[in-house]
Amino acid sequence: MTIHKEGYATIGISLLILGAINAISIWFLSEQYPIISILIFIASAGFWLFLISFFRIPNRVHTLDAGKIICPADGKVVVIEEMTDVEYFKDKRLQVSIFMSPLNVHVNRNAVSGEVVYSQYHPGKFLVAWDPKSSTDNERHSVVYKVNGTEILVKQIAGAVARRIVNYLSPGMQVKQGEEMGFIKLGSRVDVLLPVGTKINVKLNEAVQGGVTVLAEW
Repeated sequence: MTIHKEGYATIGISLLILGAINAISIWFLSEQYPIISILIFIASAGFWLFLISFFRIPNRVHTLDAGKIICPADGKVVVIEEMTDVEYFKDKRLQVSIFMSPLNVHVNRNAVSGEVVYSQYHPGKFLVAWDPKSSTDNERHSVVYKVNGTEILVKQIAGAVARRIVNYLSPGMQVKQGEEMGFIKLGSRVDVLLPVGTKINVKLNEAVQGGVTVLAEW
């Protein structure tokens, strides 16, 4: 396991702040209120370990298959349905949505290898990630991949807590399946818009792993 580069500053600054809080606690509370000082230390250590866990990159063998579309994110499948895309395709698409809790790995990966033909950030609201309106109303970043003439859209969506979406892709880039496309801090959601009729390999409420689980087949 390694720590993602997006977490270096957050983890470092948090360590300094928590260290200062504990130093003050020991100085002022350890003699008269030792239990409070110990509880502050335990809470601080737990929070710091949570931050490390949040920015973790586990060691995994990624699935690489040109005939398959791989899950771009860890989490639970919460939506599989046809919808009308109003942002890019302007027609019906098959949407698969993955909800990412704060305990999930939050690195997002390319679902396919191909050319990036669209990459657009949209400011917006911060509705809870499982709200259907979050796909169109929340802060989000959409990327369209073109593979052998066919396009799919992957949308990173902020949630009520997640308020920073990082995306590394820009139009014209040639990317490889399984490589990083971005990162979302704290709980969030990722939508994948596929051509209608695409064979889906996941089920509702299924737990999936980014870069590993086969989402669909061409």
